[in-house]
Amino acid sequence: MKISVRIVIDYAYIILGSAITAFAVAIFLNPAKLAPGGVSGIATILFHLFGWSLGTVIFCLTVPVFLLGVRLFGKQYGFRTLLGSLLLSLFTSMWILILGENGILDYSKDMSVMLSALYGGVLSGVGMGLVMKSGSNTGGTDIIAQIIARYTPLSLGTSLFIVDGVIIAVSALFFGIENALFAILVAYITTIVINKIVLSMGTSYAKTVFIVSDNYHEIGQFIINEMERGATLLDAKGFYSNKSRPMLMTVIPNQEIAKLTRAVHESDPRAFMVISETYHVLGEGYTPIEHIADASDVTQH
Repeated sequence: MKISVRIVIDYAYIILGSAITAFAVAIFLNPAKLAPGGVSGIATILFHLFGWSLGTVIFCLTVPVFLLGVRLFGKQYGFRTLLGSLLLSLFTSMWILILGENGILDYSKDMSVMLSALYGGVLSGVGMGLVMKSGSNTGGTDIIAQIIARYTPLSLGTSLFIVDGVIIAVSALFFGIENALFAILVAYITTIVINKIVLSMGTSYAKTVFIVSDNYHEIGQFIINEMERGATLLDAKGFYSNKSRPMLMTVIPNQEIAKLTRAVHESDPRAFMVISETYHVLGEGYTPIEHIADASDVTQH
């Protein structure tokens, strides 16, 4: 039952995230002629040069790249990645149909491009962050970057920087240097927001706890039996005393920290505890590792 609920949540992330990303592209970035890399950036350039449908171009570019990724890298580009790619194309066309291809801002005003860069970057980051939380992505030029990294000495990050940099440079030729600079700002904002979404949602529920106590066995039994959580016994040595003593490590959801703290205090008032935020917890009782294993480790556009 838990797996079914998580699957539903994951697909909800993909749908909602794709819709938000498409909104950012169709309503803010494309009307402002901002192409911050990625397939959507290429689609924006082609839209303004030839009038080609934004959603159709995204679809026509993404699917072949996706199939190439499957051929070269195997099943890591699974159904969820294809779904994210198709939904991005579909939602982009939908938003343009509903709100028009000129967006919602008046671009005769100087501030409109700046507002589009800010809101487009934030919404793109939120949308792609949600999709990535599901262990999926919206496809795109990251696959090309991975191909370059595989067959050249360049790292993946460098390859992605080059691919998106080329797209932004090309956009400068057609849209001007100011728009290209705004596009770089969009890419920067998007990356920051993605990191915030990926690291905050679903990760703030847990903390890592280190416990040093003479009653470590009793506390460990409480963690395992009463809290039904795992615990690891580590060998530690005091720097000042130079004496070895065991140290417990465990990962506990935020709402159970108070319960553990009370139990440790009752068992050993002189115990030493270190509690720190945990940004991602994979494994039994938390997010299954396989949900993350297929996720791309680079920003998608």
